[in-house]
Amino acid sequence: MSILDKARAGQNFLEQLANAIPGFKGYRDKELRRDADRLEREHIAGQLEQCKKTLDQVSRDITRSGSLDAMNDVETARKKLDKAVARIRYADRGYAGFFDAIKVDEQALERVYQFDLGLLSDVQAVRGAAQLGDAKAAVAGMNASLDALDTRLADREQILSGIR
Repeated sequence: MSILDKARAGQNFLEQLANAIPGFKGYRDKELRRDADRLEREHIAGQLEQCKKTLDQVSRDITRSGSLDAMNDVETARKKLDKAVARIRYADRGYAGFFDAIKVDEQALERVYQFDLGLLSDVQAVRGAAQLGDAKAAVAGMNASLDALDTRLADREQILSGIR
């Protein structure tokens, strides 16, 4: 059961009664969708932050081995990781003001929610790359996976802006 389904099922009697008011149910459903999406993105960002432990270990291994030339790649991966976590955690929730030129409708919110659910596989790719045996291969794999994730996050922004 998805987070959105759990939120809908967990509504109390008063919330269910309020949903009977014409026009309110759509508003409430948008809010539930936004809240569920925020919770999902928070979970995904937390999963991605777990890769920092791997980067710390790789950094220690590289320092011990004396091959400090690879530290640049580790720091690049760390910066990309921090950027991806921030983009996921603080992504636009799909609000549009009353006078905004581009309105965010319920279908776009559903597409964004489904898109965010799909981000979990991209995060798993980053985590999988971090588990490679060789430190240099792990960092190179993480950098490549983080670049792919960054591209996907740009696609999300296009969905909300009405381009896609």
